[in-house]
Amino acid sequence: MTDRQGYHVDYDDAGSVTVTEGAARAPGAPVEDGMGCHAGAETMEAAARAAGKSDILDQYAADYPQGPHDKPQSMCPAFGSLRVGLRMRRTATVLSGSACCVYGLTFVSHFYGARRSVGYVPVDSETLVTGKLFEDIRESVHDLADPDRYDAIVVTNLCVPTASGVPLRLLPDEINGVRIIGIDVPGFGIPTHAEAKDVLAGAMLNYARKEIEAGPVQAPASGKTDRPTVALLGEMFPADPMMIGQMLDPLGLAAGPVVPAREWRELYAALASSAVAAIHPFYTASMREFSAAGRSIVGSAPVGVEGTHNWLAQIGDSFGLSADKITGAQNTFTLATKAALAANPIKGTVTLSGYEGSELLVARLLIESGAHVPYVGTACPKTEASAWDRDWLDAHGCKVVYRSSLEDDLAVVEGLRPDLAIGTTPVVQKAKELGVPSLYYTNLISARPLMGPAGAGSLAEVINAAMANGDRMGKMKAFFEGVGREDTAGVWEGDPNLRPDFRAAHQKKLDKQARAAKAAEMI
Repeated sequence: MTDRQGYHVDYDDAGSVTVTEGAARAPGAPVEDGMGCHAGAETMEAAARAAGKSDILDQYAADYPQGPHDKPQSMCPAFGSLRVGLRMRRTATVLSGSACCVYGLTFVSHFYGARRSVGYVPVDSETLVTGKLFEDIRESVHDLADPDRYDAIVVTNLCVPTASGVPLRLLPDEINGVRIIGIDVPGFGIPTHAEAKDVLAGAMLNYARKEIEAGPVQAPASGKTDRPTVALLGEMFPADPMMIGQMLDPLGLAAGPVVPAREWRELYAALASSAVAAIHPFYTASMREFSAAGRSIVGSAPVGVEGTHNWLAQIGDSFGLSADKITGAQNTFTLATKAALAANPIKGTVTLSGYEGSELLVARLLIESGAHVPYVGTACPKTEASAWDRDWLDAHGCKVVYRSSLEDDLAVVEGLRPDLAIGTTPVVQKAKELGVPSLYYTNLISARPLMGPAGAGSLAEVINAAMANGDRMGKMKAFFEGVGREDTAGVWEGDPNLRPDFRAAHQKKLDKQARAAKAAEMI
C-alpha cells in the first residue's frame, strides 16, 4: 500500500447485472402521475425512503445536517456535483431528472464556463413506473463507455429519479475499462451545492481507494515526488495551492493534489498523501475516505498571521517534525504575512455571508486586515474541521451563523447598515436598495487568493474601493427614491393611475374568501 507507483489497472469484466423489470402497463390503463417535482420535499423524501433510498438519505443527513431551519436558500445542489464532473478531464456527465431541472443546471454550468456537453436521460411518468428509466440510463452509459475518450462516467439522479428509487447502484462498476460512478443528489437530501461537490468527490475517492487496495494504479501525470505530501481538500483560487506549497517547503513537505480533482489519477496521488488539509471543512464524505486510508486531517487554513502560525504548527505536528523546523517556517511566513497586512489595511464595518464554504476564512482575513466584522453567515454546516476558525472569530467579537438563512443575512445588513455588505445576489440587491456598498461574494471575493502572504493583501484593493463608494451610493439612493417599487414599479410615461377604491374592494373580496375558508375548516 505504500508503494503506489505503477501504470497498470486491473479491472473486472463489464459485469452483467440482474435488473428487476417493471410490470408492463395494461392496454388503456392511465399513466400514473408519479412523483413529480411539484411534490413537496417531505413527500419526495418519504417516497424515496419507501423506494429503498433510506440508507443513502440517512448518510446524507449525518454528513450534511440541516438546521436551524429547513434549508439555506441557494441554487440547486446538483450544480455542485455537476460542476466537479465537468471540470475533470476525460470524464463524462449524465443527468437523470425532470427536463426543467436539467435545462437549468446545464444553463448555469455553461454560464460558469463549462465547455463540454452534459448527457441527459429523459424522464417521464411511464418510464418511471415501468422501470424503463433505469434501462435507458444503463444503455446510455454503455453507449458512452469509450476508453479512448473517458476515464469515468458520472451518472446523477436528481430529485424525481431519487424519489422514485431508480437504483444507480445496479449499474456496472466499469464498462470497457471506463469507471461508472452513480450518485443521488436530491434537493431534499443535500442542503447546498457546495456539499454536493463532496458527494461526488467522496464517491470518486471511495472508488479510487478500492482500486488502490486491489493492486497497482496509474502514477501521477507529473510523476512522484520524493517528499511527503499534503492533499488539499476544497476548491480554491489557483494561486493558493502554489502558495501553500511554498509554505510547506521549509518543512520538507510538498503540496499534493487538490480534491475535487481535475483528473482521475490525481485521486490516487491525493490518497497517497500523508495528511489532508481540510481547507473547506464541510467535505465530510471525502474526509471519511481519507481517514479510511489512514490519513490525518488538519482543519483550518494558513490565512492571516495567526491562522498561518497555527496551521503550520498543526501540519508539523501531524508529521512529527521538530519544533525548530516548525518555528523556522512560522517565522518566515508569519512575518511576511504581517508585513503584507500592514501594507494593505482595511478600515470599516463589513458583514459577510455566502454559500461557498470559505466564509470563515475570509472573515478572519478581513479582521486581521483591520476591518470590524460583527457577523459572518455561511450556508454550510458546523463541523469539527472548522472549530479553530469558529473559536477564533468568536474571540474577536464576530458572530458565526451556520446554515444561515437569507432572512438572517438581510436582517443583519438592514440592522447594522455596515460600510460594506458582502454576500449573495439578494443580499447585494438589498444593500443597494439601502444605499450600502456591497460586493458579490462568489465572483469578487472567493475568486481571489487567501493563503499566506499572497492572500494577505489580495482583498484590500477591492474592499477599500467598494467602501469608498458610500457617498455615491447615498446619492443614487436619493435620486431614485420611490422609483421602481410598489405603485411605481414598471415603466410609466406619466404618473401611475392609482385607484385606492379598487384596491379596497379587492381587499374585501380577499377577506371574505379568508373568512369562508376559516369557516370551512371548522365544519
